[in-house]
Amino acid sequence: MAADFASFALEPAEHIRRLALPTGRVSMVLDTDTYNEVDDQFALVHALLSPDHMDVEAVHAAPFHNARSSGPADGMARSYDEILRVFDRLGMDPQGRVYRGSDRYLPAADQPVTSNAAEDLVRRGMADRDGPLYVLAIGAITNVASALLLEPRLVQRIVVVWLGGHPYDWPTADEFNLKQDMHASQLIFNSGVPLVHVPCKNVAEHLRTTVPELEASLRGRSRIGDFLCDTVAGYHDDHFAWAKVLWDVATTAWLVDPKWVPSVIVPAPVLTMERRWARDESRHLVRVATNVNRNAVFADLFHKMNALGKPTD
Repeated sequence: MAADFASFALEPAEHIRRLALPTGRVSMVLDTDTYNEVDDQFALVHALLSPDHMDVEAVHAAPFHNARSSGPADGMARSYDEILRVFDRLGMDPQGRVYRGSDRYLPAADQPVTSNAAEDLVRRGMADRDGPLYVLAIGAITNVASALLLEPRLVQRIVVVWLGGHPYDWPTADEFNLKQDMHASQLIFNSGVPLVHVPCKNVAEHLRTTVPELEASLRGRSRIGDFLCDTVAGYHDDHFAWAKVLWDVATTAWLVDPKWVPSVIVPAPVLTMERRWARDESRHLVRVATNVNRNAVFADLFHKMNALGKPTD
């Protein structure tokens, strides 16, 4: 499959153009393990409430496996249900926009996992449109990798914005999203698809909030605000001196205003099976985030939720 990706690689100048900062309204698909923690819900809300900046064409449920699921298939199914709950709290119709994703991780580097989400991404990515389709991936990147394996020409049609791993000078890339499906994670860095990478350590982890802040900023102002306050409060038993990182909002924030998530263009690192970064200056380019303006991002997110009005039930 590597030869197929190479044959469809973008010309260097076009690749760099695809990595340019977004301007205006873009088309996007959100790929999310929504039930894994509590941050995906905030990112989904942020995307759906930012129609001036992004048209959310579809939301794909991604697999995950931790204490909140019995396995990747169960994690994907729970995420699918959670996506529907968010749409309901927002009073939005999910019909034709929400798709079940992979029920397992890639079994090998060249073997996709066919799913409704992967097939939908191929259809949307290959459809005629002005400009690329942005794919915001905020979980294990199995669905996106599967779509690329099913249709390698997607490297010419999409821009992937992925939250996973750590900065390239960090001693390890070991992080939940990245390590769940190493075949898929390696493929994203090796395929040549235009990639905007949002690391976790020292970047997305700036997006910390607390239960008191959420209660003061969101409680009683909208159905979705109350839902998210309850979701975060229920995630942890003791809220004293406790904060929760809303990691995934960094991706939607980059589409709303890339100045809030500063980034640079560098050669793509090599991701080893030992979950470490290796450097190769001859590789294709990627854009990598270096910081997040926490206050600006949360102000935008909270204002958009509060503009919905008080809850009715």
